[in-house]
Amino acid sequence: MEEAEATRNVKSFFIMDENFLLQRQRALDLLAHMKAAGKSWAFHIFSSANAIRKYTYEELVDLGISSIWLGLESAQSGYAKLDGADTLQLTRELREHGIVLLGSTIIGLEHHTPDNIEAEIANAIAHETDLHQFMLYTPVPGTPLYHEMAGQGRLLEDVDLADIHGQDRFNFRHAAISRDESKKFLDSAFRWDFERNGPSLFRICRTTFQGWMKYKNHPDPRVRERFKRDSKVLRHAYTAVLWAMERRLKNTNSSVVERIRTLRREIEREFGFTTTVATHLLGPVLWWTSLREDKRLARGTSHEPPTIIGRRNWAEA
Repeated sequence: MEEAEATRNVKSFFIMDENFLLQRQRALDLLAHMKAAGKSWAFHIFSSANAIRKYTYEELVDLGISSIWLGLESAQSGYAKLDGADTLQLTRELREHGIVLLGSTIIGLEHHTPDNIEAEIANAIAHETDLHQFMLYTPVPGTPLYHEMAGQGRLLEDVDLADIHGQDRFNFRHAAISRDESKKFLDSAFRWDFERNGPSLFRICRTTFQGWMKYKNHPDPRVRERFKRDSKVLRHAYTAVLWAMERRLKNTNSSVVERIRTLRREIEREFGFTTTVATHLLGPVLWWTSLREDKRLARGTSHEPPTIIGRRNWAEA
């Protein structure tokens, strides 16, 4: 009984099963139960392009799909989950329906070379996802890829186990890209994405606002409730964040600043006087604290906690 009551009060769920949308009938059965009970839930999921294409956008919105972690590789990657998918169109239309996207792209696949990798990164960035994760192709201990590369004698022996996480450098010998080059390409991918598409918070605000404008008058009260819930951050805080962004970027990226300013003004017009006042009161505070944080980081302050490695005797466990 207590578990059922707790479930009634929950508004948002994270689903780690990448096959959730692949099982269409199961998802539609869940939607039927949600509609019957008047549930306005939000789901944050992994998925693939081909799984998403099993649904109309109306079905995804009705289900409460609020954000999707989506793999975005080029056609040369050979992944079946992307076969035949126009991912540029798909990601644009998902954002238009208020679905926040985390794109995930692998750097250093077997077909990558210094001559083609920049075009592959550019293709990923062109999707304009709200967030974008770039990760190095990495054989992790215990995986089939790790055993395959070990059998080929391609694993590097001088790599600390703690550095095998896809955000440093290769831990194997790539046919065309050196270990140091892998770090250079990885860092440049994040930089190019930021320079072209702007801060992720700006992009999340843009997608959230698109969803609000499209569905604020939806005939289903469940859908209206969810988008009203999502829009609260725009009304009360994020316009101030956008104001601070404009000031931080004004001398570095004028095209992105103009897009941020346009979005902020649209949100202020939509939500009115209270939002505008909050923007101009909190915005300067956030701008000042961001400058202070820059100074703290320049002095060597780190938010990363110390790393503690413990070894367990599994024979005694």
